[in-house]
Amino acid sequence: MCLSRQEYWKTDLRRYGQWAVVTGATSGIGRAYADELAKRGLDIILVSRSEEKLKTVALEIEMLYGRQTRVIQTDFTEGPVIYPAITEKLHNLDIGILVNNVGMNYAETLMNFLDNPNPEQRITEVINCNILSVTQMTRLILPQMVERGKGLIINMSSEAASQPQPMLSLYSATKIFVTHFSRCLTSEYGPLGVTVQCVAPFIVSTNMTNNPGPNGIIMRASDFARAALNTVGHSDFTSGCFSHALQHVALTIFFPGWFRLSSFGVRLTEKFASTQQKREIMAMQPGALNETDTSNSTMQNK
Repeated sequence: MCLSRQEYWKTDLRRYGQWAVVTGATSGIGRAYADELAKRGLDIILVSRSEEKLKTVALEIEMLYGRQTRVIQTDFTEGPVIYPAITEKLHNLDIGILVNNVGMNYAETLMNFLDNPNPEQRITEVINCNILSVTQMTRLILPQMVERGKGLIINMSSEAASQPQPMLSLYSATKIFVTHFSRCLTSEYGPLGVTVQCVAPFIVSTNMTNNPGPNGIIMRASDFARAALNTVGHSDFTSGCFSHALQHVALTIFFPGWFRLSSFGVRLTEKFASTQQKREIMAMQPGALNETDTSNSTMQNK
């Protein structure tokens, strides 16, 4: 019964156009969006950093869903130099959907702004990946949507943007940019037929979050993408699913911005970060029952 209600409320995403572009498409939420969009009848352009992973994912999508795929290999941390090549590869394609998913964290753990071993390089990489990618990919694809009078842009923000978050300072700041940028575009281009949706999830089981096991709070990427796409046409700003919406309300009430910014709140965050680091160190010890692979944990476009 629940499934039939979800099917009834689904927007037919094929009405936006033939192709969907997904950045950070080889793992995590991006891969899940690519799969779900292909399942719903769109051809997929996968944009990510690893040529090998791109080819593997493209082949799997073609075999599983019978859709066409194209791949664009690029590294979003490199900045403005990558976009002319992307422009050329997207030329003359009927792109109906853009999913600006690619993103990376400032560090693998919670830490103060200057505590990163290489802050100069990392700052540039995070801004290029989390902010520049969203604005430049939108600049490339939005004009044809405006010309046709239809299109869908999905920008991936984060629950970390809902309140100021010490020890996630740069990441949360980049994600609030995504939120404000998306909501402004909704006002500017919604009247012209283009839907811009901002998605702000809580924790999803991905490389970026060190792949925690799904439970009542943490969702599988595939489940999240399916639920979030069901909100298209009904909400321009969403947590993506009911569970994350409830968590957002609870965090806003019990852990508001003023508390997070207080000295006591910062001490609690530091204590939590220290505990998490100790657990990770223990998990990596020889003979540990569960070893944690964090080699790809800070970036979703690999």
